[in-house]
Parts: sequence; structure tokens; C-alpha cells
Amino acid sequence: MEYRNLGKSGLKVPLLSLGTGTFGGTNEFFQRWGQIDVKEASRLIDICIERGVNFFDTANVYSQGASEEILGKAIKGKREKTIISTKGSFEMGSGINDKGSSRSHIIQACEDSLKRLNTDYVDIYFIHGFDVNTPIEETLKTLNTLVSSGKVRYIGCSNFASWQLMKSLSISERHNLEKYVIYQGYYSLIGRDYEQELMPLIKDQEMGLMVWSPLGWGRLTGKIRRNQPISEGRIKSGGDIGSPPVENEFLYNVVDVLDGISNETGKSIPQIAINWLAQNKTVSNIVIGARNEKQLIDNLNSVEWKLSAQQMDDLNAVSKQAPIYPHWVGER
Repeated sequence: MEYRNLGKSGLKVPLLSLGTGTFGGTNEFFQRWGQIDVKEASRLIDICIERGVNFFDTANVYSQGASEEILGKAIKGKREKTIISTKGSFEMGSGINDKGSSRSHIIQACEDSLKRLNTDYVDIYFIHGFDVNTPIEETLKTLNTLVSSGKVRYIGCSNFASWQLMKSLSISERHNLEKYVIYQGYYSLIGRDYEQELMPLIKDQEMGLMVWSPLGWGRLTGKIRRNQPISEGRIKSGGDIGSPPVENEFLYNVVDVLDGISNETGKSIPQIAINWLAQNKTVSNIVIGARNEKQLIDNLNSVEWKLSAQQMDDLNAVSKQAPIYPHWVGER
């Protein structure tokens, strides 16, 4: 398994990590992603570790803590072999302060995550989304305290707009606080918005991207094709709720090219879609998901080989998105 630095940090992480949104399924939304219990989770984690993938990503909001609890039980006796990331800031209760990135909520959220994970520390703690109601300084000083205490080793953020990320980095530098070393964001062949604002920023600031939903909410699994009914899977079960809209013709065109490359290489459509992401130099890690062992093994086989230059060109051409303002100004 290829290892890369986690953004600007010295921490080496595998190119792939296992996302645990499928663990638990204790509420209606996450049931659509998966309902993996401790026994199944332990098996998936063993497979990952055997293949050199020792990085597991979760969040407190995944099944309202059940994902963290299952992950904590599944890695019992293996904690020293693993890298664990979790996230906080989204709503975790009915109280007025049970959400957001305030000092009050983040400290409590982190403590609760550590208990559920049954660990003294997490390797990476992400702010799951930008909180417009909390001063950035307050959030960063709180994260700095968590790092100083040893409960968190590195910090990252997810789903921030580019200006929110840049302002956060600037404040950290000004006040000599811990900086976000990694950005976790959506990026796929059918969702290349990342390239327009965030990617140049991440290059300039020498950060890294941790990709979530590399298969575009399950649309790039090969189960959605032109003039065919959708087969069983995440999309059919409604697991794409909240995803950005994708025009059918655009999706079908991308899948057609993926199909052609699949015939050339003998690789599956998901493997090709993930391998395309792996060629981007700003990518530190790609979070893969799995409902079962077969799906996990297929996704793990997405790396340690490379698409040809022509195949990359074909995928880039068919998936190209029109630039937003002001990026189209001066284009020829």
C-alpha cells in the first residue's frame, strides 16, 4: 500500500482509509448507507490491516455515536496499529449548545468521542463544518488546547469554503496556534468543484485533501447505466439524500468512458474512478466505504496500479466542468 504524508504534517498515512459511515445504521438516514455490526466491522478492519490500510475515519454524528462505538470495539487490542480520525461540530442533541464549534461543544464532543472509541487520543480531529456563529479564534484555541493535552494529535477541517479555510490558516499563523494540516472534502469524477477554489489554495498552503465519497454518492459503482433500471445499492435505498444534483446525461457519458476503460484494463468501474483521484498530487488519502467484504476488497484493489496518460485524458475530458466566475475570465 502506498503511503503519503497527511498534508503538511510528518504523519504517514495509507493512500486509502476505511470510512465507517456504514457502521451502526441506528437511525433512518445511516441505515441507507449500511448496518454493519461489531462482528462484521472487526472482519473488515482485519482485512484492511492485512492490506496495509490502518487508517479508519468516523464522526460523532454517524448514527449518533454508534459508528464510533462499533469502531472502538472492533479495534480493541489493535489501537497501537491504527490511525483514527473523527469529527465534531454537527448536532448531537436537543440542547442549544449541542452543536457548533464553540469551546463548550467541541471539548464535550471530543471527550464523548474518546469515550465511545475507548481511546485516550485520536490521531486527527476534524471540525465537520464551518460554524458561522462562533469566532474562528475560539474554535482554533480550543483545538490547540486539545492538541496540547495529548487528546488530539493533528487537526483538520471538512466542508469549509475556501475563504473560511484560508482565514482559519491565517488566524492560526497570527496567533501561533495549531494549523489545519488536512482538508476533508468531496471530490469525484462527477463532482470536480474542488479543483476550482480549494485545490489551488491547498497547493499554495501545502496542505492535503482527504477525499470523501469518491464514487459520487454511489453513482460511480457501475450500477447506474444508460437505459437500465438501478440495481440494489446505496442509490436505490435512498443513500444519496443531500447529494448535489447530477444531470443524467453527464453521468451516463462519464460511465460510458469508465466502461470502455474497464474493458481495456479488466478493472472495475469503482476501481478506475478511485484510481483517477489517486493521480491528483494534492490527495493525501481517499476514504472508501464498504457494505460488505466483497465491496471492500474491490475498493482496496483501486490502487498500486496506474491509469495510462490517454485514459486519464479521456476521463478528464468527459468529466470536465465549466469554470465558475472569475475562473473563466481570460480563458481562451
